[in-house]
Amino acid sequence: MESLEAELTRANDLDVAELADAIETIGFECTRCGACCKGYDADDGEREPHTATVFPDEVRELQDVTDYDQRSGEAASGSSSGTSLEWRDVARPMPYGLVDGDDGPEGETFEWALQTDACGDCTFYTEDDDGMGACQVHDDRPLICETYPFSVALGGTSQPMGEAVDEEGMVRAHECEGLGRDISREEAEELARALKTRAVRELQEAVGVRDNYRPVDTDDGDVVVYDSEGPKNVDGTPR
Repeated sequence: MESLEAELTRANDLDVAELADAIETIGFECTRCGACCKGYDADDGEREPHTATVFPDEVRELQDVTDYDQRSGEAASGSSSGTSLEWRDVARPMPYGLVDGDDGPEGETFEWALQTDACGDCTFYTEDDDGMGACQVHDDRPLICETYPFSVALGGTSQPMGEAVDEEGMVRAHECEGLGRDISREEAEELARALKTRAVRELQEAVGVRDNYRPVDTDDGDVVVYDSEGPKNVDGTPR
């Protein structure tokens, strides 16, 4: 298995033109169906929330989005349009590694996921009267959202669930009804640049998590999140 540093070098060496070739070959256009922003019903009948990784600096950027029309009762702090959002309005602990305690999730986990509403949908997702989906922070959306449904198959990055798009199997495409639609070369290259940036950032984050990991004591009902900046509480404050 390659070291994170070796994989980071590979990510930095990714050829944007080759990534764009793969994207252009399969084609893509967002249909605004909202499937990638919403929770879903699992096979066991339970509602699974939308889960998308967000980097600590991306959380802070979204905290400062002041033209976001926050929906009533669905965010942690109840902050309103025109004011900075709280950390917990934007992000929640990544659920993997946590267990259900008497008063909710507890334990230790790595990284953050975008916050969700009571239905399990991304808190920034909205729909118009015709059911057309939209992101309320589209211009500031995290890299994982900007690059969906594509991912890069490198160790240390978010592992793809989709099929290989190119012969090398480097570019993967997740299930999405927008695949197979025409995309211009300019749009393919823009998406490819974002995809490379995401791969680099994911590996930088993984290196930071490893280097700044410091075990901390946890009490019953406690949650600790380890990210590239060290251990944190659920409100984003240092542990």
